Amino acid sequence: MFNRKAKNTIDSLIGSTTRIAGDLHFKGGLRIDGHISGNVIAEPDAASMLIISEQAVIEGEVRASHVVVNGVINGPVFSSDLLELQPKARISGDVHYKTLEMMSGALVSGKLTHDVIQEPVLKLAASAA
Repeated sequence: MFNRKAKNTIDSLIGSTTRIAGDLHFKGGLRIDGHISGNVIAEPDAASMLIISEQAVIEGEVRASHVVVNGVINGPVFSSDLLELQPKARISGDVHYKTLEMMSGALVSGKLTHDVIQEPVLKLAASAA
């Protein structure tokens, strides 16, 4: 309906009773239900999906192409494609996004920045006659 890619799948799950201290790097799809004290970073230049459930708490930076938030993030968020903030989303930090979908009830304590990827500019040299 909104030209979303339907082929995003979850490859890994961090359960609600799991606590991780340290940075987490992933590829593909990841759902977090637990608590992470560290950065959560998807492999750059690859399609990635990160789902942060309403039980999840992340204390650190979040980077992925498609991010769905319904939990708590204390740190900056970088979404290179789509950022979905669901009703119970709570973000304390600056948010950088390409496309934003924010539901009623979601809270952001920080700066919202729309990052536009600039296309290269083609410059033609003037020919000397």
